[in-house]
Amino acid sequence: MEPGLGEREAEAHVGGICFKTGPPQRTGVELEWLVRDRADPQAFVPARRLDAALAPLERPGGLPGGSALTREPGGQVELSTRPAASLPECVRAAATDFTCLRQALAAAGLEPAGLGLDPHRSPPRIVDHPRYRAMEAYFDRIGPWGRVMMRATAALQISLDAGDDTDGVTGYRYRWRLAHRLGPVLVAAFANSPLWRGRPTGWVSTRQALWARLDPQRTRPPEGSADPRTAWTRHALDAPLLCVRRTPPAAWTAPSGLTFRAWLCAAHSGPPPRLADLDYHLGTLFPPVRPRGWMELRMIDAQQGDQWVVPLAVTATLLDDPLAAVTAYEATEHLTRGSHFPGPDVWLRAARSGPADPELGKASRACLTAAVTALARYPASRDLARAVAGFADRYSERGRCPADDQLAVLRDGAPSTYREGTWP
Repeated sequence: MEPGLGEREAEAHVGGICFKTGPPQRTGVELEWLVRDRADPQAFVPARRLDAALAPLERPGGLPGGSALTREPGGQVELSTRPAASLPECVRAAATDFTCLRQALAAAGLEPAGLGLDPHRSPPRIVDHPRYRAMEAYFDRIGPWGRVMMRATAALQISLDAGDDTDGVTGYRYRWRLAHRLGPVLVAAFANSPLWRGRPTGWVSTRQALWARLDPQRTRPPEGSADPRTAWTRHALDAPLLCVRRTPPAAWTAPSGLTFRAWLCAAHSGPPPRLADLDYHLGTLFPPVRPRGWMELRMIDAQQGDQWVVPLAVTATLLDDPLAAVTAYEATEHLTRGSHFPGPDVWLRAARSGPADPELGKASRACLTAAVTALARYPASRDLARAVAGFADRYSERGRCPADDQLAVLRDGAPSTYREGTWP
């Protein structure tokens, strides 16, 4: 049996695995979609119908790009690519598998909806697992927001290498700071969740607003530090347990308020935690930038159709292209108020107003311009440069975001600017 874990050992483990250093090279993406009935978008899609539609994709070769296919608690579908050696390679793999997913759903009378929040439905939880039962119990102590997040939201998550051990633009410390500085800009530029139960919420990214009030101890960025390893280790061990894995049929519900550090110090009457429990706990923390050896950027709303290509290209380019990274760092300096990191108010302004906020609009325009310039330097990325430039012209340069399309349709029946298509 695996021995119990001590506090110092736990600190060393988290600090050792959170940032795996090396030259930034690989790119990965996780794409989530709500799933709707094509004939009746407000109808509930039963689990058995979704399972039947996805069954062909779960056979060997069903997803030729090699992505993993999973389901979220409310029936959202997620494609997770393998780490790719380049941004264009990542886009090709994701686009190939998304085409297969779209076709499989269409054959069953269904469609993927690239929205950060379901604007009409309040779906039940259709994935029954002890983890999700425990998550509901945990979040229900705080309010109704956890169930909404679990069942009715969809996101775009981008994974990039942490960086090397230098202090320069390719170093993990610089990249950690830049990822957090870019976070509110990405929330604002790609906000796509302004409606709930058919009405405007007052936020262009209601999904981000939900995360902000869901459980700050679990979802906020770690407090700023010159050493991100130390900051993340402290944050992770002092976060409350979401669940404690137990042998079925025992529930996984965690004692209220128990942090992992307190569990290490024998503040829980059950068995002491083991290394596997710590690793599982790290996967139940949901900050906007999560270090898992690499960096996961988790703050972007799902996008319509193939428009996911744009935030993927922008984010990867601003972090991985050295010239673009310096430009983005300088363009976000005014959001930090003299600190390395934007404060909670900046994240909330991004979720409420998007690029209509003057400071965030200025940063969004500068960052997208830097991404276009960098992408255009490489022949393999020029289609991506055109896609980003088209998005910037339609949205960022006009102080708009995709959420404004949904609001326009609701307000005056204006047609959506989204056009169905296959990348590129």
